Amino acid sequence: MTELSQPGELTGVAKSLGITRSSWGNGSSSYSLTITESLCNKGGVAFGGLHTVLLDMALGGGLVSVLPVAEWCATTALNTSFITAAHIGETITATGRVVKRGRNVAHLAGEIKSESGRVVATATGTWAIWQSKPDSMG
Repeated sequence: MTELSQPGELTGVAKSLGITRSSWGNGSSSYSLTITESLCNKGGVAFGGLHTVLLDMALGGGLVSVLPVAEWCATTALNTSFITAAHIGETITATGRVVKRGRNVAHLAGEIKSESGRVVATATGTWAIWQSKPDSMG
């Protein structure tokens, strides 16, 4: 039986933003964050880039959860649709899932929801898959 990848420690970026892992495994993962004033734009709502970070982590995590330990992946495209604003004090959760995995490419989808279940943003993306760590990744 092939050993699957396990969730790694959160990156420094994720930690500095206050992101926590909510779930992991079976082709899905989710990450949560409570919106603070420091994460908002001048309009007083969460930066759109924050949504993109969460979605990249959630979709990519979903894929990594089904990859054998030796395999590697990287985001090649991420299309984010911003549906509505996230406000200070709200906790939002991004969930990503594998739609289809091939040998060298995977397609993923996900969304961010507020605690009340309101959809904040959605995303689709593609990830490249390598059988081992590429030299270009150091």
